[in-house]
Amino acid sequence: MNVTKDAIKKTVSQLVDEVITAGNLTSGELFVLGCSTSEVMGGHIGKDSSEEVGEWIIAAVRSVLEPKGIYLAVQGCEHLNRALVVERDVAKTYHLEEVAVVPQLHAGGACSVAAFKQFKHPIEVEHIVAKAGLDIGDTAIGMHVKHVQVPFRPSIKEVGGAHVTALTSRPKYIGGPRAKYE
Repeated sequence: MNVTKDAIKKTVSQLVDEVITAGNLTSGELFVLGCSTSEVMGGHIGKDSSEEVGEWIIAAVRSVLEPKGIYLAVQGCEHLNRALVVERDVAKTYHLEEVAVVPQLHAGGACSVAAFKQFKHPIEVEHIVAKAGLDIGDTAIGMHVKHVQVPFRPSIKEVGGAHVTALTSRPKYIGGPRAKYE
């Protein structure tokens, strides 16, 4: 299990690129990240959080998303009802309601804490509807990805000791036998 700063940043950057490509994300769209640094470090989710690993992961994700104009939302743990850290401007753009909480290491998680430190004007919101996202450590991001969700199997299956899954989405098919979808 390779949990060095360089290995994590390289792996996470590649994963984010793959999700962007698979989901056909473009500037102005939302990307959700769920992450258990405990799992990355080979521990049990919620028990061995690492602020340092959280900082590495958020920096890596931002380094890929920001140049493309894609907005990051970082999902916290169940102790914050999976509320998300976003930039205040993102909340305004998407008409998201702010909630009154600041993530902590064991109430929100290391990646939420890191996002709160690294973002210019961070706030917490209760819910978003992202086009796609990355889940490092089986944190259950599906509640924040729009319908219809499409599971995506990235080429990399783990970050450190954490299992990786991803979701993209597509528009709903509506209509009947006369409808054409492509």
